[in-house]
Amino acid sequence: MPELEVTIGGRPFQVACQPGEEHFLRAAAAMLDAEAQPIIAQLGRLPEAKMLLMAGLMLADKTAAVEDELRALRARVAELEARPVATRDVAVVPKQVSDTLAEIAARAEAMAARIEEQVRA
Repeated sequence: MPELEVTIGGRPFQVACQPGEEHFLRAAAAMLDAEAQPIIAQLGRLPEAKMLLMAGLMLADKTAAVEDELRALRARVAELEARPVATRDVAVVPKQVSDTLAEIAARAEAMAARIEEQVRA
């Protein structure tokens, strides 16, 4: 079992973890240290237990806020997923209309061709 030294609040700690979990331990220690640094800056040197308790409580508070936000977002997603999907009716153009438009286009092209012939002459 690997043993790592992590620093929290300027103090070193020896901590063991499962093989392959070293990265996660370092990341967790860095998060705890990030909470401990402002506490130490404000209150000065504290007993180790109090510094760790305060940093842990600050981290727990942030975690609770994120969990509340996640619950709200999941509820919103569920609400949106439960809504019926809006559908639009797509008009179907009858074949008779298409045929008429094609006939008008053919006549317009024939007229344009005759006008071009007259202009050339």
